[in-house]
Amino acid sequence: MKVQDLLQETFFAILANRVRSSLTMLGIIIGIGSVLAMISIGQGATSDISQNIESLGSNLLVVMPGSQRGVGSEVRGGMGSASTLVTEDAEAIAEQVAHVEAVASEVSTRKQIIAKGENTNTSIYGVTVDYAEVKNIEIETGSFITTQNVKNNSKVAVLGPDTRDDLFGENANPVGEKIKIEKMGFTVIGVTKSKGGTGFGSSDDLVYIPISTAQHYLTGSDSISSINVQVEKQDLMSSVEEKITNLLLVRHDITDSANADFSIMNQADIMETMSEVSGTLTLLLGAIAGISLVVGGIGIMNMMLTTVTERTREIGLRKAIGAKNKDITFQFLAESATLTFIGGLIGVILGCVAAILITKFSGTTTVVAVWSIFLAFGVSAAIGIIFGYYPARRAANLNPIEALRYE
Repeated sequence: MKVQDLLQETFFAILANRVRSSLTMLGIIIGIGSVLAMISIGQGATSDISQNIESLGSNLLVVMPGSQRGVGSEVRGGMGSASTLVTEDAEAIAEQVAHVEAVASEVSTRKQIIAKGENTNTSIYGVTVDYAEVKNIEIETGSFITTQNVKNNSKVAVLGPDTRDDLFGENANPVGEKIKIEKMGFTVIGVTKSKGGTGFGSSDDLVYIPISTAQHYLTGSDSISSINVQVEKQDLMSSVEEKITNLLLVRHDITDSANADFSIMNQADIMETMSEVSGTLTLLLGAIAGISLVVGGIGIMNMMLTTVTERTREIGLRKAIGAKNKDITFQFLAESATLTFIGGLIGVILGCVAAILITKFSGTTTVVAVWSIFLAFGVSAAIGIIFGYYPARRAANLNPIEALRYE
């Protein structure tokens, strides 16, 4: 049978039963549309996680005081809760470890802040000059902490946008205004751009002050909460992490790494773990939605079996005038594949529209990946072939004499 004749017969057969064909395609449309929408939600979650982690800084290692042991072991200070890191440790990392682009120390605490009769309880970060570069912080108004501020223990502060809104009103310009931390006056010199929540706390609801000021006036200690190390290249992160570990073990007079009084968090490891989790979520959502595709495939098979029964005499006549088994098989396979392909096309459009509406009305980020569209078409074609094969073979194996006698 010629391809042109095959296509012509296929469309005639589908159009001959418009309502039944439409209802059969509906299962495929809903299945493909829901799978595409669910995958787009999973991909959106992956994108959000990646952006939020990258917003904390690129190629980042975070050294924190203290560590945790496994269950049943001797209890030690949790990561970040001890006071085993000092400013000199950060300076040693910057000077002695190769492939380190920048090092930024921080001291963190939480205090009540007062300004013009308004108050808020928020995080205070004492930071160094390189902190903004390492943590990808951008300034919306004013300026960030300077070297002179750190040297002079200056009482200056940079506000996050949420803290600014709480103290001075939404989108106000507080540069030059005074705030009080622990009854001490600080001058606001800048406001950072909004970064949103990162999963590790809000980057907008906090205050930055010089690290020397925080140590002198707020903590009364030269210990630091963490050391942020920016590595030159991502493929060097594991190597730099090992070098930092060895350096700090020597500085802290520790011979056994199992007794280390610090911990290092590798941003690349976090990204990999989060991507695996979100990938599993995407697979789960797609699998749940895929159940409707199986139901749609069963609908295709049911319709094709009914069609074979209705067209038994037609099949017998075709075989009597010379049609081969493969011609009959191809004809019915073409009909089922065409139904699922058209259903798949409409389902892809429906899935893309659903993804857009989900983002618009719920605020959930969705990403329709190109590979998911090709996957949808591939799955729809496969369903047409798999679920249409049995009815096609049944039609091809009909005895032409018995088929012609069929009433």
